[in-house]
Amino acid sequence: MSSDRDDIRRDFGEAVNMTPKELATWLESEESESVGVTSGGRKKSSSGGAESVGHDSGEKILAILRKKQGDLDDDDFAHMRKVTGYVKRHRAQRPEHEDIADSRWRYSLMNWGHDPLKKSG
Repeated sequence: MSSDRDDIRRDFGEAVNMTPKELATWLESEESESVGVTSGGRKKSSSGGAESVGHDSGEKILAILRKKQGDLDDDDFAHMRKVTGYVKRHRAQRPEHEDIADSRWRYSLMNWGHDPLKKSG
């Protein structure tokens, strides 16, 4: 079980390339709230509309990033796995003929903690 959790942590760390500060600032932006799918029963965003699934995920990611590793629970690991899968699938759908800097595609990924324009290292 520990090995599985180590793998999840590693994959999550590779998928989420935004720092907690970067992600928190992003989630407060109008651009962040402008993208994503909403589902019934979602809490309200700061603009008064329903919060998107991705924006809600970003809030959960922030909470995970701010926890000590030993404080992560089963729900955290389940969300970390979900984030890793989403980022992998969504990156594979990169628009071919579009400047991605201000694209809904990039904004959606950023709600999930991944900025495709951010250089690693």
